[in-house]
Amino acid sequence: MTTPFERLEPISSHQCFDGEQRFYRHMSSEIGLPMRFGLFLPPQALAGQAVPLLTWLAGLTCTEETFAIKAGAQRTASELGLALLTPDTSPRGAGLDGEDHHWDFGVGAGFYLDATQAPWSGHWCMESYLVKELLPAVQSEFGLANQRLGLFGHSMGGHGALTLSLRHPGLFASVSAFAPICAPTRCPWGHKAFTGYLGQDESTWTAHDASALMAQQASAPHPEGILIDQGLADQFLAEQLYPEAFEEACNKAGQPLTLRRHPGFDHGYYFIASFVDDHLRHHAKVLCT
Repeated sequence: MTTPFERLEPISSHQCFDGEQRFYRHMSSEIGLPMRFGLFLPPQALAGQAVPLLTWLAGLTCTEETFAIKAGAQRTASELGLALLTPDTSPRGAGLDGEDHHWDFGVGAGFYLDATQAPWSGHWCMESYLVKELLPAVQSEFGLANQRLGLFGHSMGGHGALTLSLRHPGLFASVSAFAPICAPTRCPWGHKAFTGYLGQDESTWTAHDASALMAQQASAPHPEGILIDQGLADQFLAEQLYPEAFEEACNKAGQPLTLRRHPGFDHGYYFIASFVDDHLRHHAKVLCT
């Protein structure tokens, strides 16, 4: 079989809860650089079943390994029959000043959009990479179910999950997020990233703002519901995340939303690991029926 990837290279494979956690490298035509991703294949997929694909978009400072190592999602994914895809967050190795400073929004963090401003526009095309290249290639290469895609993520990746599901109606059957950046046009992180990637014209920014996109919907884009978990001890909650803005937009659009606020939980992976099984089951209700 002809591979849909250009130079797909296995990096490692690890037995995990009767499935396999794998990591790959490939040459990306959309990014123009080598990219990495992780893929957990549950036992059902290893036995030849075309299982659904659930993609995790990670946050700032993360790689394709972070969720796979820290979240502990493979146990329940194995039980439910869900494949888990973990792309890297950003292009790497372009030789641009600041690209490796992934702690600093606007200089390296991918933000799951296609940059229009130099020097980032040459390689920072994460939206096209995911939607046009990686997802269909993974479905084809590994014999996964067509038209059964779910999307979730954390922080910057939660922003990506919400915005990409709204920007590509019908592509993702289910969506959820942990502590997403819900209104980047209102927060410092978003202002820095959008100025760098999209330019000074703020009228172009709302196309990548989940709250603004949801407020424009004439009807519920996900009638089965969206799940968001937010920790109330999250150090970024007040200044950067704005879940109340997305909640208001969902109310306006008639979009069912379960927004759970958890006392004592912060922004990190202990929080994600505590509730990730709920998210997997949320997606399985839609993807595995």
